[in-house]
Amino acid sequence: MQPAAEPPKWWWWLFVVAATAVLFALPSYIDIAVQLDMSVIFVLALLALSMSFLWGYVGILSFGQTAFFGLGGYTYAIAAMNFGETTGPLIGAMILPALFAGVIGYFMIYGRVSGIYLSVITLVVTLILEKGVRATSGEQFVIGSVRVGGQNGIPGVPPLQLPWDPSTSLFIDGVFYLSAGALVLVYVGLRLLLLTRFGRVLVGIRENERRTELLGYDARRYKLAAFVLAGGVAGLSGALYGIWGSFVGPEMFGLGQAAQVIIWVIVGGKATLIGPIVGTGLIQ
Repeated sequence: MQPAAEPPKWWWWLFVVAATAVLFALPSYIDIAVQLDMSVIFVLALLALSMSFLWGYVGILSFGQTAFFGLGGYTYAIAAMNFGETTGPLIGAMILPALFAGVIGYFMIYGRVSGIYLSVITLVVTLILEKGVRATSGEQFVIGSVRVGGQNGIPGVPPLQLPWDPSTSLFIDGVFYLSAGALVLVYVGLRLLLLTRFGRVLVGIRENERRTELLGYDARRYKLAAFVLAGGVAGLSGALYGIWGSFVGPEMFGLGQAAQVIIWVIVGGKATLIGPIVGTGLIQ
């Protein structure tokens, strides 16, 4: 197994730079309503990317991406409303879902749970979280000074503040730039990661896990690392969703949302990273 594949060609970098330039120039030519629509597509495309990376390149079909998505959204909302600043909560919205993915992933992957059984377990975890959040309607369900809200969710999620100027918050165009920038960075990051030794091992595991282990790689460790990374990306998507809509609710964990992610990836193609982004845009 080669330690790394060839780096991207010049035309790929040209495409990334050109696409980024077009995205960042768009707000000057489109109205606020279109900016809002495009922003949520970028946010949900991040969630699709986490699924595409895990399913298409590692061979793990997880229905738990919406669990990490919802957990990221609620983490950001509750922490931002309690602490009054947003940079730390945004980071926490990636870390907490990643840690949660590490815990459940450890028991599944090191327990040699795979295939349809792993998919079912992640689906059950998602449904448990959704039911649990919906059952928190009472006044006693408070974290710090924030009511979890049950069926009604948490309205008034604070907008993201500029780290160097907390008195300034992102408006609609700022959310557009943030979501577009996050999507480009995650796409490029995952694309380059798959070219490293780590990424090549992941693809090898997808193709033939037993053969990869016979070559001396601990497949379980690599799969767990990929599962944690995908959980963190899904958590970032959930936090940005809360920032975009100023609201988080139990439907973020829902079965319908989990099914939509699968559809986006299938429409765009699971064996590619750009495909799920296109698929999300087409469906949304």
